Amino acid sequence: MNRTDLVNEIAAKANLNKVTAKAALDACLESIAQALANEDKVALLNFGTFAVVEKEARTGINPRTKEKIEIPARKVVKFKPSADLGK
Repeated sequence: MNRTDLVNEIAAKANLNKVTAKAALDACLESIAQALANEDKVALLNFGTFAVVEKEARTGINPRTKEKIEIPARKVVKFKPSADLGK
């Protein structure tokens, strides 16, 4: 499912027109992105939790040259699905 399919599903299930459904989806995603940028956790009941975690620096290998490279520490978004998500 891509973004257009999701907008169509939201419009159909919430009895909205596609413009309003797209605006609602955009607002939702923007709010989630902003919360994660502020390093807040976003927990959606019966769906899952988004959280920012710190990945430590590590040594990797360039697959083309087999040369060792240093991968710097960084922050990534993790998603932990709710136990009810697949039901």
